[in-house]
Amino acid sequence: MSENTEMKPEKVEFTPIGYVENDYLEPGYNEEIYGKVSKIILNKDLVDGLYRVDELEKLYILFYFSKSEGYKLIHRRRYDGEMSGVFASRSPFRPNGIGLTIVELLKVEGNVLHVKGLDAINGTPVLDIKPYIRKIEEKDEE
Repeated sequence: MSENTEMKPEKVEFTPIGYVENDYLEPGYNEEIYGKVSKIILNKDLVDGLYRVDELEKLYILFYFSKSEGYKLIHRRRYDGEMSGVFASRSPFRPNGIGLTIVELLKVEGNVLHVKGLDAINGTPVLDIKPYIRKIEEKDEE
């Protein structure tokens, strides 16, 4: 192991790039949300960052679980009922409250992205958007 002499930050701050708009008002597990359409309203000063995003089929959306408080390192997963560590689950109750979902991009209208499959509630702060590129993400290991 090499020695890292750089100072590690004690705190990292993010500024949301936009927010989620949909019909889901309260946190809670609901399988139906994956089939619903949501809007991501991007801050207007960042709209140039959407250049060519409409060429993509899927996107990664990183967001902040703004209504989740606290966390447990071991808990029961919602999707299968098994006990696991927080890092082996999709729980919104996480040490840093960051969510990640792959969504289908339906269309882009100015600073608004219409997406399907976003498991975030109305008003959720969006931290980043990244392209899902199938040939990179699903590359067969040789």
